[in-house]
Amino acid sequence: MEALILSCSTGGGHNSAAAAIKEAFESRGHSVTLLDPYSLVKGEHHVDRKVGGAYISVVRHTPLLFGAIYSLGELYSTAERKMNVRSPVYHINRLMKRPMAEYLAAHHFDVIITTHLFPSEILTALKQSGVPLPTTIFVATDYTCIPFTEETDCDFFVIPAADLDYAYKSRGIPPEKILPYGIPVRHDFAVTEDKKTAAESLGLDPSRRYILLSGGSIGAGNIKSTVRTLRLYLRMHTDTTLIVLCGSNEALFSDLSEKYKNDASILPMKSTDRIAELMRASDMIISKPGGLSSTEAAVSGTPLIHIAPIPGCETKNTRYFEKNGMSVSVGNSRIRLLLSVSRLSDSGEAERMSEIQRRSISPNAALDICLLSESASSGNMS
Repeated sequence: MEALILSCSTGGGHNSAAAAIKEAFESRGHSVTLLDPYSLVKGEHHVDRKVGGAYISVVRHTPLLFGAIYSLGELYSTAERKMNVRSPVYHINRLMKRPMAEYLAAHHFDVIITTHLFPSEILTALKQSGVPLPTTIFVATDYTCIPFTEETDCDFFVIPAADLDYAYKSRGIPPEKILPYGIPVRHDFAVTEDKKTAAESLGLDPSRRYILLSGGSIGAGNIKSTVRTLRLYLRMHTDTTLIVLCGSNEALFSDLSEKYKNDASILPMKSTDRIAELMRASDMIISKPGGLSSTEAAVSGTPLIHIAPIPGCETKNTRYFEKNGMSVSVGNSRIRLLLSVSRLSDSGEAERMSEIQRRSISPNAALDICLLSESASSGNMS
């Protein structure tokens, strides 16, 4: 089977989900092409970089603006359904019809999977224009139905959990198209490995406790203030090291490395492909509530504290995880953060949360998407 997976770099979660699906397909012998559709625009404009760069800039520097844009999107999406019109998001992505159609005409695929709204809008525009497409699958990467999902026309919608189907049905997604497989994560997050072995594999001291602080792939959120707060905990718990994942945020990494160069209890790190091992080596994770990163933590069974979300879908992720006992949400509160770290330092509390995570989140979403694609491409859908 030939599979095309479409994503774009507005945050690392979409690409990570795409990579997890690619891994599952290739494990079953299929051929996979992973593509950012905006890279098809030729010339020196680098549309793909500009799309991702604009998102990263807004999220890092003006998260409240992103939240306002998201809220406007929700309002417009509601009005759009009543007026039966297409959104500006659709019409902008409609401009990608020609390069996408030319690419598909030159390459054969049995299934097209998209882990981002924008490519699904492009596919919808193609379908509306009569361009023949193979089976198309939209994969959600947040614990909500994001604005404008309802105006896309995919054959299947893979959602994070069965108890979220109402959010998709209420937006007009046909129930028979909704499949609650979960958010796909790579297989190594589900690997059973004890903390000591994981720490040793990373060159860490297995006798120490580790707290993993992450701002996601782009190093967003109040990481600096969170580090300052956690220093109070570290001073009273000299057996603990704080690992700070800065992602692609070089300025954050440089600032932390310089400020804490004489503090052995704080370890800043750049982007890494060993995040699964870091989670297994850690006693808890403190992170902004990205849908993908939260799912990775839950699949690995690592106790999770959510710090202030980027307003919008991350707010919904926080609510879902905390409501179901899979995380503790502290927002920007220093007191709640310190109390939550102390609470999850108790092995009983930590194990209770880990057990809920394992019971609630499927590690097999990527494989299930592959099996669905195999059935659809062979015409064996029941």
